[in-house]
Amino acid sequence: MNPLALTIFLLSLAIGTTITLSSFHWLLAWVGLEINTLAIIPLMTKNPHPRAIEAATKYFLTQAAASALVLFSSLISAWQTGEWNLNSLTDLPVNILSIALMMKLGLAPLHFWMPEVLQGISLPTGLILSTWQKIAPMALLLQTSHLINLNLTIALGLTSILIGGWGGIGQTQLRKIMAFSSIGHLGWIIIVLKFDPQLSLFSFMLYIIMTAAMFMSLTTISATKMLEISTSWSKTPTLTTTTMLILLSLAGLPPLTGFAPKLLITLELIKQSATLLAATIMFISLLALFFYLRLTYIVTLTLSPNTPNSLLTWRTTSTSYSMTAIVNSMALILLPVTPTLMLL
Repeated sequence: MNPLALTIFLLSLAIGTTITLSSFHWLLAWVGLEINTLAIIPLMTKNPHPRAIEAATKYFLTQAAASALVLFSSLISAWQTGEWNLNSLTDLPVNILSIALMMKLGLAPLHFWMPEVLQGISLPTGLILSTWQKIAPMALLLQTSHLINLNLTIALGLTSILIGGWGGIGQTQLRKIMAFSSIGHLGWIIIVLKFDPQLSLFSFMLYIIMTAAMFMSLTTISATKMLEISTSWSKTPTLTTTTMLILLSLAGLPPLTGFAPKLLITLELIKQSATLLAATIMFISLLALFFYLRLTYIVTLTLSPNTPNSLLTWRTTSTSYSMTAIVNSMALILLPVTPTLMLL
């Protein structure tokens, strides 16, 4: 792609998210979401493959439907209250808006577009779709969290954790596995949104760090299938080891970064007398733990045959590897500083 065009699209992504984050007016928030949607579609189709075109079309239709619902709900609210402020929603508009924003995030049962779209695009674009594109809708949900229906968030959160674990078990494509991983993590974030928005924001930040680290690692070793990740040790032994640890962090195992949000969300639910709900989501999360451990096993305990040591390449000097190493470190060792991050 032309560097000038690529710069314009990336700047548009940044501007769209910034407009939504800084808006107090529903029309401005909607404009930011639309700019975000339209800016990423050329990035999806920069490799003119039928699968990429199909992914971009599915993404556009889903996001356009969700944006129409956002505009519709804000119009109803303005008609009823005479105000366009983010916090002036009444019962019906806030339910429609919540469903629209959760569709944009890819939460179950509105998740069907997410695995298909992610599978059809490249890993760098998948990184943007799984992290940056989630910021604007999540910011709107956080700003309206005190108005959202509690039963709706619990129902969609539980469904997302279940689908995120169940859907990922039968996959061999790493991008689809990351899509179901994203659905499961967002389920954890949404389920505690009404109880503690600050904890939801903290969990979302850690989700972005861990997902970005995983995508950057997969991009560096050029792996999109389980078969390719199983032979990655001979290419980059150091990176393969950190990839294994990132998978365990995504699974939420201590003492890695991913353990912090699961622990804090569980404690918050117990504090809110929702012990049965906390036990249920922990039990359902075992499904996701299974496919993370399976990937870990494939990465570390299987070696490609006949690979002499002389062919091992230790790529530790390139700029892209350095950036990947920094993000990987953040995805692994942030657990000890969790109290400090929560205070911020």
